[in-house]
Amino acid sequence: MSEDIKAKIRERYKGNANANIEVIPAIEQPSFYEDFSEKRVAVYARVSTGSANQTSSYELQKGYYEQDVTRHPGWKLVRIYADEGISGTSLSHRDEFKQMIKDCEAGKIDLIITKSVSRFSRNVLDCIGEVRHLASLPHPVGVFFETENIYTLNSDSEMSLSFVSTLAQEESHTKSRSMDRSVDMRFSMGIFLTPALLGYDVGEDGKLTINEEEALTVRLCFFMYLYGYSCQQIAETLMKLGRRTKPGNTKWTANTVLAVLQNERHCGDILARKTWTPSYLDHKARKNVSAKRKYYSTDDHPAIISRDDFIATQRLIANSKYGHKGLLPSLHVITTGILRGFVEINPHWAGFCKADYFNAINEMADGEGPEITNSDLPTAFDLTGFEIARGPFFQSSDDIAVSVTVNAMMFTRTAVIKLGKTDTVELLFDPVRKLLAVRPIASSNKHSIQWASTMDGRRHVKMVCGTAFLPLIFEMMEWKPESRYRVHGMRRQKGEEVVLFFDMKNAERYIDTAPTDPKDGQPGRAALFADGTKPLAKKFKTTVVASPASWTENFGRKATGGAVPLAVDAGIPWDVGAEGMPYQTDKEISPSTESALQKGIIEIVETIRRMA
Repeated sequence: MSEDIKAKIRERYKGNANANIEVIPAIEQPSFYEDFSEKRVAVYARVSTGSANQTSSYELQKGYYEQDVTRHPGWKLVRIYADEGISGTSLSHRDEFKQMIKDCEAGKIDLIITKSVSRFSRNVLDCIGEVRHLASLPHPVGVFFETENIYTLNSDSEMSLSFVSTLAQEESHTKSRSMDRSVDMRFSMGIFLTPALLGYDVGEDGKLTINEEEALTVRLCFFMYLYGYSCQQIAETLMKLGRRTKPGNTKWTANTVLAVLQNERHCGDILARKTWTPSYLDHKARKNVSAKRKYYSTDDHPAIISRDDFIATQRLIANSKYGHKGLLPSLHVITTGILRGFVEINPHWAGFCKADYFNAINEMADGEGPEITNSDLPTAFDLTGFEIARGPFFQSSDDIAVSVTVNAMMFTRTAVIKLGKTDTVELLFDPVRKLLAVRPIASSNKHSIQWASTMDGRRHVKMVCGTAFLPLIFEMMEWKPESRYRVHGMRRQKGEEVVLFFDMKNAERYIDTAPTDPKDGQPGRAALFADGTKPLAKKFKTTVVASPASWTENFGRKATGGAVPLAVDAGIPWDVGAEGMPYQTDKEISPSTESALQKGIIEIVETIRRMA
């Protein structure tokens, strides 16, 4: 059957002439140079930089094409579209080019003339895409590239255009790599870029020199921020004083102030290559996070503020997201009483490290505190040979306890009630004995946190945000950041003074037993029973509680001696409200003192007012 079909096809295509067919010839289209029909012509000119040399090139392009269009029969100049100081690798910011395309879409233009493909675009996708778009319009628009002699409405133009536009794009790529190497060479030799900066002028040698009038604004920003003012408050102050930014604006914003505070050049240093441009096509700058080499030069030029004040300012800025306000904090260590050896926790500061805590205790409290026992009452019974069972074995909803994650902590309602009627408390931590203490404190204290609220005569527990300090606690306890822990506590009282203690060493860990991947159905609990043992429960909860391994050998601590010792030894001074002694964690920096900052602010403001 197939052979018959093939034979019929061959017979049909033998080429027998059919006298009944008349060929109607097409209208021959004139070539670009022979086409003298009326055309509305647009000219596109572009230079890539705004330098004086490029300006002459820009003006020459405009003048040449104005004359060329008027000399051509049938051509009428619609408009010259010109982008000055704009790169051709992207359509971003090329407002004149975009307007030209819109006018083509509106039917106002028949032909676009430009000097070369590189003037039109240095991006292959943009170049071919825009040419195809113009050719597909209801009223097709052609582009004539004079240097390459390419007219885009010619059917054989696209291959040539693709090749030339690829070369133009690669030329930009080569220039970009060359400039990148040049920048590296300049920076490695200590030749840095010196853009306009508030507080400085650029000398003839390219170095920054202090502009004393502007430097007053810079110093005021730093002094006010170190003293405890916010960026917004500083901005409002500068506007009231009539101070100007480097471009001469009298309007200040919080971000403008922050940019001044974060610029290391104000302390005499230079950090070069803070940003870099991954793509030469879109020219979008990205923060340089180890992608390119950075260069840091100290004492490159005269400083307006001290390096210590600059470092202190950066630490305050970094911790402002945790709600910290005020002067640069220091660690405060309790050196007397039942809380001796505890460090007060600043709930809004994340600038301390593990070593800071241990160094503070070793220096301020000789690295140790008084013994705190687990008993509540003395007894006359001889408990020799017995163990005092741990409270968690008898836990109930009335326990004094706290649940802790890496970002937050929440105390039980019993803990809140047992401490008294205070809604604000202070947390203290002893990294040596791994103890957490909670004591009442006034809400005005900078270390205070709200752990409860009173509404309608009833106490309500509030979650405590610990984003700033809890990651360090987890690190010192060697806890898993992804887990939740529960720690049981005890109440200690002498007279009217009450404090809660939590032994963090005996924390229970809540392990998630939900499937690791619902698709494969493999439960995360499988690892808990990898040795072949069977769980007692037939049905699992979403979490299981894991106790410390040391609990497997005993039920609690041994009762040594005839009687359980008292929790509060009469020989130990109580003094729950003892204030912590400050410890400077960083001995290498000495930022301006509070009194020096206050004096500096007053003097600068008075000087500015006299100059007004």
